[in-house]
Parts: sequence; C-alpha cells; structure tokens
Amino acid sequence: MVNSRDAYFWGTQASAELDLLVFRGTRRIGFEFKYSDAPSTTRSMHIAIDDLGLDELKVVYPGRRSYSLAGKIEVVAITDLEVVFR
Repeated sequence: MVNSRDAYFWGTQASAELDLLVFRGTRRIGFEFKYSDAPSTTRSMHIAIDDLGLDELKVVYPGRRSYSLAGKIEVVAITDLEVVFR
C-alpha cells in the first residue's frame, strides 16, 4: 500500500516535471498522466528518469491498451492502472 508520505510531485527550475513520484520499498516509480490517444516520450520524462534514478516511468492515458514505449517508459491504459499498484 502506498503511504501518503511516499507520493510526490517533482519539478525543476528548468521546467522538467513529473506528475507523481511513488516510492515502493526501494523502487522509484514515476507517473505522467496524459489525455493524448498516442502518448510519446518527452525530454522531461528522460530528465526525470536520469535525475531521480527511476526504476520505471508509467504514462497513464485514457486508451485501451498498455504497451512499452521506450526503455524504462511504459504506456498504461487507465483501465490497467490497478495492476500497477498490486
């Protein structure tokens, strides 16, 4: 279970940001929430992965299918979001 103290927003002065950073034990998982039907990687995502040492980054969107996007980045259909937190 995620404790409220284990969830954060992250941003830099250079405008890179991450909508949600969750700590699950020793793992660092980032979340971006997009309304787009076809999310793509952004410079901000790569900066967050590098600066925060993320183990994975989930891009949550309103689509119906989850898939790998690039490296540690995975697109997750909002209907599959529950699986991420098990």
